[in-house]
Amino acid sequence: MKPQMQTVTRTMTTGAMVHFDTLRLDTDAPTLLLVHGWTCRRGYWKQQVDHLKGRYPIVVPDLPGHGESVPGHSNQANVAELADCLVELVRDEVSGPVILVGHSMGGALALEAARRIDGQAQGVILVDTFVIDFGGLDAETQQSLYRNFTDDFIGGIHWLIDSTTVDQTPEALKTRLKMEMAEADPNWALPIWRSLLTWQPENIFPHIQCPIRAINGRLVPNTARKRCRPYLREVVMPKAGHFPQLEDPARFNQLLDEALSTMA
Repeated sequence: MKPQMQTVTRTMTTGAMVHFDTLRLDTDAPTLLLVHGWTCRRGYWKQQVDHLKGRYPIVVPDLPGHGESVPGHSNQANVAELADCLVELVRDEVSGPVILVGHSMGGALALEAARRIDGQAQGVILVDTFVIDFGGLDAETQQSLYRNFTDDFIGGIHWLIDSTTVDQTPEALKTRLKMEMAEADPNWALPIWRSLLTWQPENIFPHIQCPIRAINGRLVPNTARKRCRPYLREVVMPKAGHFPQLEDPARFNQLLDEALSTMA
């Protein structure tokens, strides 16, 4: 029988109350920190947790304001603050090396956190992080993407799912994502979204000392791919959209194992 995950609640220095699932093992293997995307939740990693547990220690948080976790004192959360939360979790929960796996916005946070924990980071795996060309958006495009959610938040979430899934994405999954992601509170979600749209990965990539891999669906634009290419190795799932870990978990888990094998 595979060991079971435990759910833990911690109050962070920001005042956020963070719920996370954790699996501690007596092993030399690095801990995997699985980080979900904007308005998502830790349960979106369930099929990866079931696949990996027993082989790696695992930490899977709901980021502040997401899922079951409560936001901190600030009502203007941003990429830096969420990355600080990850750093705090690593320092308090992980004694050895860590590999950070981040989907979408979670990849941006993984890169930011990897820079700050420096030698403790053994690798970063980005999961379709650049389906929106973060760092390559002009001010007009940033404002347009922001307004998609300020004018009609629920409609914006539905647009986001429709724009970042593909014909092969199961309709039931699209419906689930639209329902669950639209449950987010715009009061905390919108400041994070604005911060993410202005995030500049070029300020981070050169300072990451560990290997970086990317597992992408087919929608990542060539502009983003070209800018990121010097810093990482990429593999593409041509039948997947923005949620490859949910759209085709069997294939994704195979690619995740391959990426982890080069780091662990």
